[in-house]
Amino acid sequence: MAYLVKQFWLKAVLALSIGFGAWMSSSAQSLTWLGTLGGFTSGGTNVSADGSVVVGYAHTISGYNHAFRWTASGGMKDLGTLGGAESSAWGVSVDGSVVSGYAYLTSGDGAIPHVFRWTSSGGMKDLGTLGGPWSYGFGISADGTVIVGRSALAGNSSSHGFRWTPSGGMQDLGTLGGSNSYAWGISGDGTVIVGWADTTSGASHAFRWTSSGGMQDLGTLGGSSSGALGASEDGSVIVGMAYLAGNVYNHAYRWTASGGMKDLGTFGGAFSFAYDVSADGSVVVGMADTS
Repeated sequence: MAYLVKQFWLKAVLALSIGFGAWMSSSAQSLTWLGTLGGFTSGGTNVSADGSVVVGYAHTISGYNHAFRWTASGGMKDLGTLGGAESSAWGVSVDGSVVSGYAYLTSGDGAIPHVFRWTSSGGMKDLGTLGGPWSYGFGISADGTVIVGRSALAGNSSSHGFRWTPSGGMQDLGTLGGSNSYAWGISGDGTVIVGWADTTSGASHAFRWTSSGGMQDLGTLGGSSSGALGASEDGSVIVGMAYLAGNVYNHAYRWTASGGMKDLGTFGGAFSFAYDVSADGSVVVGMADTS
């Protein structure tokens, strides 16, 4: 599964670089420079529903990345850390008022990250772990009350995906029979969580988790591994990438309960990846190789 993720991010960067030139030449819209926190670089990772709030990470003058929340009126706001040197924001609620991500408790070689939930009134709150030393937060529900990610278990020998709520705290989502799992995305209503988990064979498969049904194996496209990255508003449509038979190429897929995992193909090349899906599940976005 690590190979799948590395391939996705590498090709996403290439696709953005290629698409950027075409967009600039054909669109009347403009880019807005969001700045930094005093350093040299910054990156946006998520945006509110109306586009007015952007979150991500940016270098400070000391050279470390800090999580930020940007608005047109307030600019880039440093969300701080949990005591360490760095932090990064990955999720934002639909209205932009709640931010999730991870921040370090300590600095240096022994730096330990914990998932956080940030609000303007409460600041950055440490959400803890599943008993191990570290945790990472990624997805967040539309209203900001449910956060998902990955945490080490006691003993730090394995890690599991989690679901966090204010009333229930951090809940272990388990696995598909193997050692590890990774919760990456969440439906808008917060009821469905997606990601990937180890099976008894040791391969990672995409999963769909609900409180009533637990972790459901979504299978593959004929290969050994798959991963889920995005879900529709109600969680009925899941998207991601999966190996084909032979375990050489990944293709983007769209999954539904009635149709299963459907291969979305490519632009004539070898690879494709689906990263997210519209609220109603009808539009899938990602990237694909050309011939």
